Amino acid sequence: MTGADPGLFGPGSVTWQTHGDPMMWIAGVRALYLQALHPRAVRGVMQNSDFRRDAWGRLMRTANFVGTTTYGTTEAAERAGARVRKIHSMLTATDPDTGERYGVDEPGLLLWVHCAEIDSYLDVLRRSGFRLTDAEADRYVAEHRESARLVGLDPGTVPADRAQLVAYFEKVRPELAAGPEAREVDDFLLRPPTHPLLVPLREVLWRRVAQLAYASLPPYAHELYGRPAPAPATVTRQLRLTGLLLRRVPARVRWQLPPKHILRAMVRLGPDARPAPYKLGR
Repeated sequence: MTGADPGLFGPGSVTWQTHGDPMMWIAGVRALYLQALHPRAVRGVMQNSDFRRDAWGRLMRTANFVGTTTYGTTEAAERAGARVRKIHSMLTATDPDTGERYGVDEPGLLLWVHCAEIDSYLDVLRRSGFRLTDAEADRYVAEHRESARLVGLDPGTVPADRAQLVAYFEKVRPELAAGPEAREVDDFLLRPPTHPLLVPLREVLWRRVAQLAYASLPPYAHELYGRPAPAPATVTRQLRLTGLLLRRVPARVRWQLPPKHILRAMVRLGPDARPAPYKLGR
């Protein structure tokens, strides 16, 4: 539809073409594992969240935020960002060792969460066979300075390419540890609460997703958690096979699942707005 609002990123962005990929779900679980290794950040989640009682709801709220900021209108994205900033501004956490009380919207904590997400999305997508050139990968990182702004960060303080992202992780690594909260997240991701009748399904399907997401973490994360993982080359082969299988499911079937942001964007902008990997590099 001519003149329709393309949103914050638009169909010409790397973000638009990548975020409809089904491997984003595994990347999201990887991000949770990585984020839990920052003690101050994970305490903010554990002390303010009911994720154990509402795991699916939390997952869908995160997916809805990513979908809205990627494929929604500019107004919808800004509104979603304002809602997140307002919630974060009201939340605090306490360091059990020092008694220090701090806001969960500290820039350093927001930056960690952001970088863990972007690194996870990019790493899983590329290793699973989603073709991105190095230049496109750098564009992806740069584009997400905009999503960082939405949650309250100064875009000028956020990595703008892969080299800056690597430098950030090298700088922050001394602050990382697998404390009791991270162990609880690990246990939760492997065995999320579910109805007794669904336990076999959880063991067959979900555990494989969680294990693959964990395996795709950087080696230093495995060392901190103290759980081994297959060699990186083996994990990459597993990611490629999983990506191949998931991408065989027709996109329109996948996009019928909630929250359906891609279908709404195609109605707003026309069928040519359909995200697809081959559109990159045009």
